[in-house]
Amino acid sequence: MVLASPNPIRSEGILPSNELIPVVDLTAERSEVAKLIVKACEEYGFFKVINHGISHEVISKTEEAGFSFFEKPVAEKRVAAPAYGCKNIGLNGDMGEVEYLVLGATTHSIAQISKTVSTDPLNFSSTLSAYTEAVRELACEILELIAEGLGVPDTRAFSRFIRDVDSDSVLRLNHYPPIINKDKDMSQYSKVGFGEHSDPQIITILRSNDVGGLQISLQDGVWIPVTPDPSAFYVNVGDVLEVMTNGRFVSVRHRAMTNSYKCRMSVAYFGAPPLHATIVAPSVMVTPQRPSLFRPFTWADYKKATYSLRLGDTRIQLFTNRLTTNHHPKV
Repeated sequence: MVLASPNPIRSEGILPSNELIPVVDLTAERSEVAKLIVKACEEYGFFKVINHGISHEVISKTEEAGFSFFEKPVAEKRVAAPAYGCKNIGLNGDMGEVEYLVLGATTHSIAQISKTVSTDPLNFSSTLSAYTEAVRELACEILELIAEGLGVPDTRAFSRFIRDVDSDSVLRLNHYPPIINKDKDMSQYSKVGFGEHSDPQIITILRSNDVGGLQISLQDGVWIPVTPDPSAFYVNVGDVLEVMTNGRFVSVRHRAMTNSYKCRMSVAYFGAPPLHATIVAPSVMVTPQRPSLFRPFTWADYKKATYSLRLGDTRIQLFTNRLTTNHHPKV
Protein backbone atom coordinates (compact mmCIF):
# COMPACT_ATOMS: atom_id res chain seq x y z
CA MET A 1 0.00 0.00 0.00
CA VAL A 2 1.14 3.56 -0.68
CA LEU A 3 -0.39 6.49 1.11
CA ALA A 4 -1.84 9.30 -0.99
CA SER A 5 0.60 12.06 -1.84
CA PRO A 6 0.01 15.59 -0.57
CA ASN A 7 -0.15 18.85 -2.43
CA PRO A 8 3.23 20.58 -2.81
CA ILE A 9 4.44 22.12 0.45
CA ARG A 10 5.33 25.78 0.17
CA SER A 11 5.83 26.89 3.76
CA GLU A 12 9.11 26.56 5.65
CA GLY A 13 9.81 24.66 8.82
CA ILE A 14 9.40 21.16 10.25
CA LEU A 15 6.18 19.26 9.76
CA PRO A 16 4.68 17.57 12.82
CA SER A 17 4.81 13.96 11.55
CA ASN A 18 5.76 11.67 8.69
CA GLU A 19 2.23 10.60 7.81
CA LEU A 20 2.86 11.75 4.24
CA ILE A 21 5.74 9.33 3.59
CA PRO A 22 4.79 6.51 1.17
CA VAL A 23 4.64 2.96 2.53
CA VAL A 24 5.18 0.05 0.11
CA ASP A 25 4.17 -3.53 0.92
CA LEU A 26 6.39 -5.82 -1.15
CA THR A 27 3.96 -8.73 -0.84
CA ALA A 28 1.26 -6.92 -2.85
CA GLU A 29 0.63 -7.67 -6.54
CA ARG A 30 3.93 -7.13 -8.39
CA SER A 31 2.82 -4.79 -11.18
CA GLU A 32 0.98 -2.61 -8.67
CA VAL A 33 4.02 -2.53 -6.38
CA ALA A 34 6.19 -1.45 -9.31
CA LYS A 35 3.82 1.41 -10.14
CA LEU A 36 3.66 2.56 -6.53
CA ILE A 37 7.43 2.53 -6.10
CA VAL A 38 7.86 4.61 -9.26
CA LYS A 39 5.28 7.09 -7.98
CA ALA A 40 7.02 7.36 -4.60
CA CYS A 41 10.42 7.88 -6.27
CA GLU A 42 9.04 10.59 -8.55
CA GLU A 43 7.24 12.51 -5.81
CA TYR A 44 9.48 11.95 -2.78
CA GLY A 45 12.65 10.08 -3.71
CA PHE A 46 11.98 8.21 -0.48
CA PHE A 47 9.65 5.51 0.83
CA LYS A 48 9.22 2.91 3.53
CA VAL A 49 9.27 -0.82 2.75
CA ILE A 50 7.34 -3.36 4.81
CA ASN A 51 7.10 -7.15 4.41
CA HIS A 52 10.58 -7.07 2.90
CA GLY A 53 11.50 -10.66 3.71
CA ILE A 54 14.68 -9.98 5.71
CA SER A 55 14.59 -11.98 8.92
CA HIS A 56 14.39 -10.40 12.36
CA GLU A 57 17.43 -12.47 13.37
CA VAL A 58 19.64 -10.97 10.65
CA ILE A 59 18.52 -7.46 11.59
CA SER A 60 18.84 -7.85 15.38
CA LYS A 61 22.28 -9.49 15.20
CA THR A 62 23.54 -6.60 13.09
CA GLU A 63 22.21 -4.04 15.56
CA GLU A 64 23.85 -5.94 18.43
CA ALA A 65 27.16 -6.08 16.54
CA GLY A 66 27.01 -2.35 15.87
CA PHE A 67 26.30 -1.40 19.45
CA SER A 68 29.01 -3.79 20.69
CA PHE A 69 31.52 -1.85 18.62
CA PHE A 70 30.33 1.66 19.47
CA GLU A 71 30.29 0.84 23.20
CA LYS A 72 34.06 0.27 23.15
CA PRO A 73 36.45 2.88 24.55
CA VAL A 74 37.40 5.52 21.98
CA ALA A 75 41.03 4.38 21.89
CA GLU A 76 39.94 0.88 20.84
CA LYS A 77 37.60 2.19 18.18
CA ARG A 78 40.28 4.43 16.69
CA VAL A 79 42.35 1.36 15.90
CA ALA A 80 39.85 0.74 13.10
CA ALA A 81 40.59 4.09 11.37
CA PRO A 82 40.06 5.08 8.59
CA ALA A 83 37.02 2.79 8.63
CA TYR A 84 36.09 4.42 11.96
CA GLY A 85 35.50 8.14 12.29
CA CYS A 86 34.05 10.56 14.82
CA LYS A 87 32.48 13.98 14.20
CA ASN A 88 34.42 14.65 10.99
CA ILE A 89 32.31 13.96 7.90
CA GLY A 90 34.30 13.84 4.69
CA LEU A 91 37.47 15.74 3.89
CA ASN A 92 36.24 19.33 3.62
CA GLY A 93 35.48 20.43 7.16
CA ASP A 94 31.94 19.12 7.66
CA MET A 95 31.21 18.15 11.26
CA GLY A 96 28.40 16.35 13.03
CA GLU A 97 27.44 14.72 16.32
CA VAL A 98 28.09 11.26 14.94
CA GLU A 99 30.58 8.43 14.98
CA TYR A 100 30.61 5.84 12.25
CA LEU A 101 32.06 2.67 10.82
CA VAL A 102 32.34 2.34 7.04
CA LEU A 103 32.96 -0.98 5.31
CA GLY A 104 33.18 -2.01 1.68
CA ALA A 105 30.07 -4.10 1.04
CA THR A 106 31.94 -7.31 0.18
CA THR A 107 32.64 -10.41 2.24
CA HIS A 108 36.40 -9.87 1.91
CA SER A 109 36.30 -6.21 2.97
CA ILE A 110 34.04 -6.95 5.94
CA ALA A 111 36.29 -9.84 7.03
CA GLN A 112 39.39 -7.62 6.91
CA ILE A 113 37.82 -4.79 8.94
CA SER A 114 36.36 -7.26 11.45
CA LYS A 115 39.88 -8.16 12.57
CA THR A 116 40.34 -4.64 13.95
CA VAL A 117 36.86 -3.91 15.31
CA SER A 118 35.86 -7.04 17.19
CA THR A 119 37.22 -9.51 19.72
CA ASP A 120 35.19 -12.14 17.84
CA PRO A 121 35.99 -11.22 14.23
CA LEU A 122 34.51 -14.35 12.65
CA ASN A 123 31.13 -13.76 14.26
CA PHE A 124 31.21 -10.01 13.53
CA SER A 125 32.15 -10.69 9.92
CA SER A 126 29.51 -13.37 9.34
CA THR A 127 26.83 -11.18 10.92
CA LEU A 128 27.55 -8.12 8.79
CA SER A 129 28.10 -10.19 5.65
CA ALA A 130 24.69 -11.85 6.06
CA TYR A 131 23.06 -8.44 6.54
CA THR A 132 24.87 -6.96 3.55
CA GLU A 133 23.83 -9.83 1.28
CA ALA A 134 20.21 -9.51 2.42
CA VAL A 135 19.94 -5.75 1.87
CA ARG A 136 21.77 -5.99 -1.46
CA GLU A 137 19.15 -8.47 -2.66
CA LEU A 138 16.41 -6.14 -1.39
CA ALA A 139 18.00 -3.24 -3.26
CA CYS A 140 18.19 -5.33 -6.45
CA GLU A 141 14.56 -6.37 -6.11
CA ILE A 142 13.49 -2.75 -5.75
CA LEU A 143 15.64 -1.63 -8.68
CA GLU A 144 14.17 -4.36 -10.89
CA LEU A 145 10.66 -3.34 -9.85
CA ILE A 146 11.58 0.23 -10.77
CA ALA A 147 12.76 -0.88 -14.22
CA GLU A 148 9.49 -2.75 -14.73
CA GLY A 149 7.45 0.23 -13.56
CA LEU A 150 9.30 2.56 -15.93
CA GLY A 151 8.93 0.21 -18.88
CA VAL A 152 12.67 -0.40 -19.27
CA PRO A 153 12.99 -3.57 -21.42
CA ASP A 154 16.07 -4.81 -19.56
CA THR A 155 14.76 -5.17 -16.00
CA ARG A 156 18.34 -5.49 -14.69
CA ALA A 157 19.44 -2.22 -16.25
CA PHE A 158 19.85 -0.67 -12.78
CA SER A 159 20.43 -3.68 -10.51
CA ARG A 160 23.33 -5.13 -12.51
CA PHE A 161 25.52 -2.27 -11.30
CA ILE A 162 25.33 -3.41 -7.69
CA ARG A 163 25.36 -7.12 -8.57
CA ASP A 164 28.69 -6.58 -10.34
CA VAL A 165 31.67 -8.10 -8.48
CA ASP A 166 33.43 -4.73 -8.79
CA SER A 167 30.52 -2.78 -7.31
CA ASP A 168 31.68 0.11 -5.12
CA SER A 169 28.82 -0.38 -2.66
CA VAL A 170 29.33 0.49 1.01
CA LEU A 171 27.85 -0.47 4.37
CA ARG A 172 27.85 2.34 6.93
CA LEU A 173 26.93 2.17 10.62
CA ASN A 174 26.16 5.58 12.16
CA HIS A 175 25.95 6.08 15.93
CA TYR A 176 24.42 9.27 17.34
CA PRO A 177 25.04 9.64 21.09
CA PRO A 178 22.42 11.51 23.15
CA ILE A 179 22.99 15.21 23.77
CA ILE A 180 23.25 15.92 27.49
CA ASN A 181 22.95 19.50 28.72
CA LYS A 182 21.42 20.13 32.13
CA ASP A 183 20.90 23.82 31.37
CA LYS A 184 18.55 23.16 28.48
CA ASP A 185 14.98 21.97 28.11
CA MET A 186 16.03 18.56 26.87
CA SER A 187 12.65 17.72 25.40
CA GLN A 188 13.33 20.33 22.71
CA TYR A 189 17.11 20.17 22.47
CA SER A 190 18.96 18.47 19.64
CA LYS A 191 21.88 19.04 17.32
CA VAL A 192 22.64 18.11 13.75
CA GLY A 193 24.10 14.64 13.78
CA PHE A 194 24.64 14.36 10.03
CA GLY A 195 23.99 17.47 7.96
CA GLU A 196 21.76 18.00 4.95
CA HIS A 197 22.85 16.08 1.85
CA SER A 198 21.78 13.72 -0.90
CA ASP A 199 23.32 10.28 -1.35
CA PRO A 200 25.54 10.13 -4.43
CA GLN A 201 25.07 6.41 -5.12
CA ILE A 202 22.21 4.61 -6.90
CA ILE A 203 20.06 3.60 -3.95
CA THR A 204 20.21 3.54 -0.15
CA ILE A 205 18.60 0.88 2.04
CA LEU A 206 18.38 2.29 5.57
CA ARG A 207 17.31 0.84 8.89
CA SER A 208 17.60 2.32 12.40
CA ASN A 209 16.74 1.40 15.95
CA ASP A 210 13.62 2.83 17.61
CA VAL A 211 15.06 6.32 18.16
CA GLY A 212 14.02 9.11 15.81
CA GLY A 213 16.26 11.64 14.10
CA LEU A 214 16.01 11.17 10.34
CA GLN A 215 14.36 14.00 8.40
CA ILE A 216 13.78 14.40 4.66
CA SER A 217 13.27 17.61 2.71
CA LEU A 218 10.86 17.84 -0.21
CA GLN A 219 11.57 21.51 -0.74
CA ASP A 220 14.18 23.94 0.57
CA GLY A 221 13.56 24.68 4.22
CA VAL A 222 10.77 22.11 4.72
CA TRP A 223 11.63 19.03 6.75
CA ILE A 224 9.55 15.92 7.39
CA PRO A 225 10.58 13.90 10.47
CA VAL A 226 10.64 10.16 9.82
CA THR A 227 9.14 8.09 12.63
CA PRO A 228 11.46 5.12 13.22
CA ASP A 229 10.21 1.61 12.51
CA PRO A 230 12.85 -1.00 13.38
CA SER A 231 10.89 -3.68 11.51
CA ALA A 232 10.95 -1.77 8.22
CA PHE A 233 13.50 -0.37 5.79
CA TYR A 234 13.59 3.09 4.27
CA VAL A 235 14.72 3.60 0.68
CA ASN A 236 16.45 6.71 -0.69
CA VAL A 237 16.86 7.54 -4.36
CA GLY A 238 20.49 8.51 -4.93
CA ASP A 239 22.02 10.96 -7.40
CA VAL A 240 23.01 8.21 -9.85
CA LEU A 241 19.45 6.87 -10.03
CA GLU A 242 18.17 10.38 -10.73
CA VAL A 243 20.58 10.51 -13.66
CA MET A 244 19.67 7.02 -14.89
CA THR A 245 15.97 7.94 -14.88
CA ASN A 246 16.78 11.14 -16.79
CA GLY A 247 15.54 13.31 -13.95
CA ARG A 248 12.19 11.55 -13.42
CA PHE A 249 13.24 10.48 -9.93
CA VAL A 250 14.30 12.83 -7.14
CA SER A 251 17.53 12.33 -5.21
CA VAL A 252 16.09 13.20 -1.83
CA ARG A 253 17.91 15.57 0.52
CA HIS A 254 17.94 14.44 4.14
CA ARG A 255 19.68 14.89 7.48
CA ALA A 256 19.90 13.23 10.89
CA MET A 257 19.29 15.01 14.18
CA THR A 258 20.45 13.82 17.59
CA ASN A 259 18.11 12.76 20.37
CA SER A 260 18.16 14.39 23.80
CA TYR A 261 18.23 11.23 25.89
CA LYS A 262 18.78 8.15 23.76
CA CYS A 263 21.43 7.00 21.33
CA ARG A 264 20.40 6.28 17.77
CA MET A 265 22.09 3.83 15.46
CA SER A 266 21.37 3.48 11.76
CA VAL A 267 22.75 1.01 9.25
CA ALA A 268 22.82 2.15 5.63
CA TYR A 269 23.62 0.12 2.54
CA PHE A 270 24.68 2.39 -0.34
CA GLY A 271 24.33 0.52 -3.63
CA ALA A 272 26.93 1.90 -6.05
CA PRO A 273 28.25 1.02 -9.50
CA PRO A 274 31.81 -0.13 -10.26
CA LEU A 275 34.23 2.76 -10.54
CA HIS A 276 34.63 2.26 -14.30
CA ALA A 277 30.88 2.07 -15.00
CA THR A 278 29.44 4.72 -17.30
CA ILE A 279 26.32 6.37 -15.94
CA VAL A 280 23.70 7.09 -18.57
CA ALA A 281 19.93 6.75 -18.78
CA PRO A 282 18.51 3.77 -20.74
CA SER A 283 17.37 4.83 -24.20
CA VAL A 284 13.70 4.39 -23.29
CA MET A 285 14.09 7.18 -20.72
CA VAL A 286 15.20 9.67 -23.39
CA THR A 287 12.68 11.04 -25.87
CA PRO A 288 12.39 14.06 -28.19
CA GLN A 289 10.02 15.54 -25.62
CA ARG A 290 12.45 14.76 -22.79
CA PRO A 291 16.01 14.87 -24.16
CA SER A 292 18.94 13.73 -22.05
CA LEU A 293 19.39 16.02 -19.05
CA PHE A 294 22.85 14.71 -18.11
CA ARG A 295 26.05 14.02 -19.97
CA PRO A 296 27.61 10.56 -19.57
CA PHE A 297 30.18 10.14 -16.79
CA THR A 298 31.77 7.32 -14.83
CA TRP A 299 31.10 6.57 -11.18
CA ALA A 300 34.79 7.37 -10.55
CA ASP A 301 34.19 10.85 -11.99
CA TYR A 302 31.16 11.40 -9.80
CA LYS A 303 32.82 10.01 -6.69
CA LYS A 304 35.76 12.37 -7.22
CA ALA A 305 33.36 15.31 -7.46
CA THR A 306 31.58 14.15 -4.29
CA TYR A 307 34.78 14.14 -2.26
CA SER A 308 35.87 17.53 -3.60
CA LEU A 309 32.76 19.34 -2.31
CA ARG A 310 31.10 20.04 1.03
CA LEU A 311 28.46 17.67 2.35
CA GLY A 312 25.49 19.88 1.46
CA ASP A 313 26.68 20.91 -1.99
CA THR A 314 24.67 19.82 -5.01
CA ARG A 315 26.93 17.66 -7.17
CA ILE A 316 24.51 16.53 -9.83
CA GLN A 317 24.39 19.96 -11.49
CA LEU A 318 28.05 19.58 -12.46
CA PHE A 319 27.04 16.85 -14.89
CA THR A 320 24.00 18.38 -16.55
CA ASN A 321 23.76 18.53 -20.31
CA ARG A 322 23.64 22.27 -20.91
CA LEU A 323 22.28 21.82 -24.39
CA THR A 324 19.02 20.42 -23.05
CA THR A 325 18.55 21.63 -19.48
CA ASN A 326 18.08 25.24 -20.55
CA HIS A 327 15.12 24.15 -22.63
CA HIS A 328 13.76 21.37 -20.48
CA PRO A 329 13.10 22.25 -16.84
CA LYS A 330 12.91 19.36 -14.42
CA VAL A 331 9.39 18.22 -13.51
